[in-house]
Amino acid sequence: MKNKGDLRSNLFRLLWHRITEDDLPGLSAQLAYYFLLSLFPLMIVVFTIIPYIPIPHQDLLGMVREFAPADAMTLIEKTISEAMEHQSGGLLSFGIIGTVWSASNGINAIVKAFNRAYNVKESRSFIVARGMSVLLTFGMILVLIIAIIVPMFGREIGLIISAQLGYKDEFLRVWKTLSVAVSSIIIFLIFTGLYWIAPNVRLKCRSAIPGAAIAVIGWIVSSYGLSYYIDHFSNYSITYGSIGTIIVLMIWFYISAFIIILGGEINAFYSEKNRSNC
Repeated sequence: MKNKGDLRSNLFRLLWHRITEDDLPGLSAQLAYYFLLSLFPLMIVVFTIIPYIPIPHQDLLGMVREFAPADAMTLIEKTISEAMEHQSGGLLSFGIIGTVWSASNGINAIVKAFNRAYNVKESRSFIVARGMSVLLTFGMILVLIIAIIVPMFGREIGLIISAQLGYKDEFLRVWKTLSVAVSSIIIFLIFTGLYWIAPNVRLKCRSAIPGAAIAVIGWIVSSYGLSYYIDHFSNYSITYGSIGTIIVLMIWFYISAFIIILGGEINAFYSEKNRSNC
């Protein structure tokens, strides 16, 4: 009878075989490229919607700023600001529809990566598959907006109550910790939805949880770790000039893409393992 150490070793070997067989480094590079193409259209869509709801721009960027490297955040804020200055037309204009289509490229690339993890081909029609990517993009936008609105009003209510009781400073310190926890939960919900809905496989929601949990932890730790490394041990702006910021952004996208696909591979691995045990 094999001990737990041998079983764990075998599991890691099998998972590593899937990672190398599906070429996760190569897929991550492709996905990072699509992230770059879709990030700014996605943010433009969100900022186009924001005037219709009471959310300050800085509150939205605050969620991204919480995890993004400082250099990457500077590029994101500058690009969004310039794009919004030249944005014209109503919410339902052809321009915004095209922007939504571009924003869904990232989700579409994730769908293809997950299908590869489950070793299935995309049998859904182009319209259905792409329509799902667009709907998932809108779903992410909706979740982000809710994630901003609820804490924003909660913070204001908490400030009023704590000011009356004389604990305003203590409340702000606790709230800062809670905001990170809330952001982590929101990211977990987004990842769970992606892992559950995106693959061309019938899955139960709970089967998406292991990969989502590992992906959230890995993504948060790697994002903070990259930010710390860049802030304390490296300066891409000095080494590479103005292109250094883009390099930092692409490194962050690459690491994020690798972790997201890894979560899908973990879910696919356990799904295959459970089927073989039946």
